[in-house]
Amino acid sequence: MKFVDEAFIDIAAGDGGNGCVSFRHEKYKEFGGPDGGDGGRGGHVYALADVNLNTLIDYRYSRRHDAERGEHGKGSDMFGCAGKDITLHMPVGTIITDAETGEVLFELLNPGEVITIAKGGDGGFGNLRFKSAINRAPRQKTPGWKGERRNLKLELKVLADVGLLGMPNAGKSTFIAAVSNARPKIADYPFTTLHPNLGVVRVGPEKSFVVADIPGLIEGASDGAGLGHQFLRHLQRTRLLLHVVDVAPFDEGVDPVAQAKAIVTELKKYDEDLFNKPRWLVLNKLDMVPGDERVAKVKDFVKRYKWKGPVYEISALTREGCEPLIKEIFQFVHKMQKAEHEPEDIDPRFAAEAEPAQPDLSDDPRFSSRD
Repeated sequence: MKFVDEAFIDIAAGDGGNGCVSFRHEKYKEFGGPDGGDGGRGGHVYALADVNLNTLIDYRYSRRHDAERGEHGKGSDMFGCAGKDITLHMPVGTIITDAETGEVLFELLNPGEVITIAKGGDGGFGNLRFKSAINRAPRQKTPGWKGERRNLKLELKVLADVGLLGMPNAGKSTFIAAVSNARPKIADYPFTTLHPNLGVVRVGPEKSFVVADIPGLIEGASDGAGLGHQFLRHLQRTRLLLHVVDVAPFDEGVDPVAQAKAIVTELKKYDEDLFNKPRWLVLNKLDMVPGDERVAKVKDFVKRYKWKGPVYEISALTREGCEPLIKEIFQFVHKMQKAEHEPEDIDPRFAAEAEPAQPDLSDDPRFSSRD
């Protein structure tokens, strides 16, 4: 299926039904009075966060979505039926923005979450509503209210704990295939990955995290080189970035240090906050380096790159070094998740004691032990 992470749609909630002017006509009832009912409510438009979807392709070719209008009121005190609601299924992580103002309206962050993105109009009043002691035969009615209409931009940002960053053919897809249940396309040519892939890494029972693999960046991506920056948005919600570097490129003239610096430069141009996220250096394809040269090669890379953060040496193809790495990642992600959900510190002036202080009764003769 083609991956689509951006789409524009037009939605319209249903208009309310009109109220009715009617009078009761019945044998032997000369003055039956008003019996015109109200119109029905227009249908709402809902958005549902569906875990079974991972792309917005359904909205690339189906732009217009209208809910049903409410039914008009009728005589004999009959109110109109409400219009049918419609529910738009969207991937978890979808951001809904007003296409005209650019204002972010909603974010679908929780699986199964349902939000109202357009409300249907209320039904109009029939003449039954206007009956009073001095207006016993009202001929007033009101039309139904208009439903909300919006032009929306849908943008998908995948929800993942860890994001893979690197040049094309750095081994990101091989790594995610080695440690998770994802099965991305792997080949020996650049830009094999054309859209983000998500994989669940299981460390143990009920212990897992999600990894996102995005298409590789190259120098000049900010100017549209390669696939440009279009997929970097999918790393904005991650807690940790793994910068995967190929330390044994096929081309003799390629310098891994220069490539790594180019990636970081493009990252900073795109988003300063993304650049400042925790980032670990993962040196991949060490199986292509002779054993007696590995230590020297790694030291030379770190020295010239001037890297002071965590460094991990792996071979995604043989899975060498992958197991310790994913355990470290899980501990880091788990620690961050725990910190995010910890309650804020309570002001000690308002903190209640766990147990009330007990009075000292040792000197009270009523409670002293008898000889």
